[in-house]
Amino acid sequence: MKIFKNIFDFQKEFNTEEKCREYLEQQRWDGTPACPFCGSINVHRFPNGKIFKCREKGCRSKFSVTVGTIYENTKIPLTKWFLATYILSVHSKGISSLQLAGWLGVTQKTAWHLNHRIRAMLTDKAPELLEGIVEIDETYVGGKEGNKHASKRTVKGGTGNKAMVLGAVQRNGKVRTKVIPKTDSANVVETVKGFVAPETTMVTDEHHAYKKLAADYIHKTVNHREKEYVRNEKGFKVHTNNIEGFWNILKKQIVGIHHVVSEKHLQRYCNESAFRYNNREAFQDERFATALKQCNGSLTYKELTGKQ
Repeated sequence: MKIFKNIFDFQKEFNTEEKCREYLEQQRWDGTPACPFCGSINVHRFPNGKIFKCREKGCRSKFSVTVGTIYENTKIPLTKWFLATYILSVHSKGISSLQLAGWLGVTQKTAWHLNHRIRAMLTDKAPELLEGIVEIDETYVGGKEGNKHASKRTVKGGTGNKAMVLGAVQRNGKVRTKVIPKTDSANVVETVKGFVAPETTMVTDEHHAYKKLAADYIHKTVNHREKEYVRNEKGFKVHTNNIEGFWNILKKQIVGIHHVVSEKHLQRYCNESAFRYNNREAFQDERFATALKQCNGSLTYKELTGKQ
């Protein structure tokens, strides 16, 4: 594994296209090239080192290490892709498309698309169910009322057109999030069951929707309306401080860096923040390597915007 402790080490390590391709091959294929169309490792590498051909009779496809990944058909050099991937995977709050455009020497539109493709890569595609003690909470995500035009502000205490996100965090473990239409029983029950293993100890506030899950989980609550935030009970503390701490991280990312995000794209911002949280104990080089291992997939500009 390449070892680097800061952005200067990183740029020194990945300063050529050849170095980037070699490292991508190692992370994607563990050093053994495999056809992205049929999965065979019976492949031939052409003399230029970039192109491969599958030797299987039923395939015979030509490909490079970027085929089938978010880097496929890109005109942006891998050196710039790697730098952007590094920033989003290790920087505590990510980076805005405007700032990234300046760093990479590309347009803001290109940087915006690039950012979202990397966020899609940072999404955990095979998450495990949370276990042990799991804190669950929901939050509204949207711009600060004071930053909005007067015509778009909500009444005091209102939620207006803010988006709802439900999250669950395992104590000393990972976090999972999902943007939901509203916190009614149907959405809450479906989301929690998709996040949390049965018979887990579930800690929430007193929102009525969580009561529908009492038959499947050991349910503990804290009464925030009565100013109760922590309670000692049978060897563990009943609180939702960890998930509320994650909401604080997410909102600092959105408000501090992006200022406002569309609900249409909000889940990817949540996934980006969750990736950094879930890999918080890893070193920078380990986070970057983990991100590259998840590079399969694609997100075209048309898919992202609905436009050509």
